[in-house]
Amino acid sequence: MYGRKVKLRFFFIILVLITLILSVFLILKSLEENVVYFKSPSDIRTLSETNKNKIRVGGMVKKNSISIKEKKLNFIITDFENEINVSYSGAVPNLFSEGKGVVAEGYLKDKSFFLATKILAKHDENYMPPEVKAALEEK
Repeated sequence: MYGRKVKLRFFFIILVLITLILSVFLILKSLEENVVYFKSPSDIRTLSETNKNKIRVGGMVKKNSISIKEKKLNFIITDFENEINVSYSGAVPNLFSEGKGVVAEGYLKDKSFFLATKILAKHDENYMPPEVKAALEEK
């Protein structure tokens, strides 16, 4: 019924559509694995359950909360309403200090303890990450 050219064009269009759909699926799947959600200590307190996904917790480093024991850095992140204890092993940025904004990336053990794998405080003393600023302005 249809000629050879029509069948070839139809096959080509179907092949392009399948390739496009597969490409979009693979891109979205890889992005899903690399997404890291930002939470404030107050957001963490309201979670119904703790999951094992990587998240970022941001806020201010509480005054007099930094302690170093056996190459482990322990400190408290606060949004001036709620607090979360953070434990970190590794090199800290030079500008990491008490009373400054910080974003810690890692895994939530429970609603009051966070195990950080990375500390993000690579900014000057006047800059605050937009997520932290927005979270603090809400409070």
